[in-house]
Amino acid sequence: MFVREIELKGHIIDNRILPKAFDTILELDGDYTVLEFDIGKRKTDISYAKMQVIGKNQEHLDKILEELQNIGAEIPEIEEVKVKPAEKDGVLPKGFYSTTNHPTHIKYNGEWIEVKKPKMDGIIIVCPETKTAETKVMRDIKKDDLIVVGHHGIRVIPPERPRAKGELFEFMNSDVSAEKPKQAIVENIAKEMYQIREEYRKTGEGGIAIVGGPAIIHTGGGKAIAKLIKMGYIQALLAGNALATHDIESVLYGTSLGVNIKTGKPVLGGHKHHLYAINEITKAGGIKEAVEQGILKEGIMYECVKNNVPFVLAGSIRDDGPLPDVIPNIIEAQNKMREAILDKKMTIMMATLLHSIATGNLMPSYVKTVCIDINSDAVTKLMDRGTSQVIGVVTDIGAFISLLVDELERMENENTK
Repeated sequence: MFVREIELKGHIIDNRILPKAFDTILELDGDYTVLEFDIGKRKTDISYAKMQVIGKNQEHLDKILEELQNIGAEIPEIEEVKVKPAEKDGVLPKGFYSTTNHPTHIKYNGEWIEVKKPKMDGIIIVCPETKTAETKVMRDIKKDDLIVVGHHGIRVIPPERPRAKGELFEFMNSDVSAEKPKQAIVENIAKEMYQIREEYRKTGEGGIAIVGGPAIIHTGGGKAIAKLIKMGYIQALLAGNALATHDIESVLYGTSLGVNIKTGKPVLGGHKHHLYAINEITKAGGIKEAVEQGILKEGIMYECVKNNVPFVLAGSIRDDGPLPDVIPNIIEAQNKMREAILDKKMTIMMATLLHSIATGNLMPSYVKTVCIDINSDAVTKLMDRGTSQVIGVVTDIGAFISLLVDELERMENENTK
């Protein structure tokens, strides 16, 4: 038999790592024997499991071990990481290691090295001169770059959910449901946002990013998001042409997709308003220029400009116009999105399935992530595509954002007394 021992440590039951390990082995047609199992009795106690993993041959065993490492399993008798040079630009050696979005370390020349800029589906590059390692995407690989191959000498550390009572991510417990108490959810999210904002004000590090779709404007939540930006709760905005266009349309014409935001009724000729909005901004030279010229006097994009909040508007084949600030090159847009999201402490994804999944693919798993959508499938699909740290809130986005702003204002009033 081809056998290797693995260890699982931490809150492996609460975080479902142990059942994931069992399922992974059996789904890959392997077998296992549990050698040791110690369950932590208190919230502060960790659990420990040691097991033998059994494969049909060495290749089969290696495949199982690689998948187990991706969920946090450790191999006690650690070997050195294996590297091979890239044959040419953009071409990877056979058996290259494909990364998760979890914090990762590699053992190189007898030392454990942290892999910088973790993201899912990336490649680990090793620099012997500086003794550093970094995650890169395939297109950025250059000839002779040293690429990590196989699964040896790699340690993956999945994030663990807080176990303290009242913590947001413990309270939500990763379940997606429309039947959770909305007020309690709002209070917990507001508490987390307040703490992150205060830390950002003191250190200038971290902050919160919003990933938003046009439904924010359609449902009347635009003013609430603009207020969050003005209050200092947002440090980056990631969206597409649609959110910015309809935000500007709502400011200039009082409509979103031609529907009056106050009455909810279509306006005669309103279907052209978003094109009028794009035309006005293009004529001004861009969103910032429109603010400076007094054309744009309120709204989400206005507050971003006024409060120096960076925004990345990624182009799509579906775009009308688009606005001159939209990045039509998808590679450039992806790079700027990753740059904007990498150092954030929290990301709030609102009413945008595709943009949420795209952002989830770019960021590390230690970024606290909340996804708010009226459709539970949006949250489930995001989690299924690897953003396992996300917690889901199934509700109307417009009403939810308004409640969130009210709660943050209440907290601020209490803390200033």
